[in-house]
Amino acid sequence: MRQRPTDAELEILKVLWERGPSTVREVQEVLADARQPIPSTTGYTTVLKLMQIMARKGLVERDEDQRAHVYRAAEERDLTQRRLVDDLLDRAFDGSAGGLVLHALGSRRASAADLAEIRKLLDDYEEKKR
Repeated sequence: MRQRPTDAELEILKVLWERGPSTVREVQEVLADARQPIPSTTGYTTVLKLMQIMARKGLVERDEDQRAHVYRAAEERDLTQRRLVDDLLDRAFDGSAGGLVLHALGSRRASAADLAEIRKLLDDYEEKKR
């Protein structure tokens, strides 16, 4: 199983998921332009070091065929999110999906679209159980 990304690594992954394969410079520019909440990730050498660590951890893959190495996320966003949620479920909610959902809905206001999507997921889940 892949290691869980740190907050800074997750910010880099978000850039790669949005942009697709990118150089360190391209990722660094997006992070700097967005004024990410993690200011330490905006320097080029910091982003380079983080992406090298991420490659060793298996979070990104590096194409070394070009002069400027191009990185891409090793997994799709959905799979990484699923792994993070599973980890959170196990560590904080003793595996209770209901506890997670109740806590999430109780701590932040959900949009009408979010609630409709949750209802559809619940309906689909119930249908599969039958």
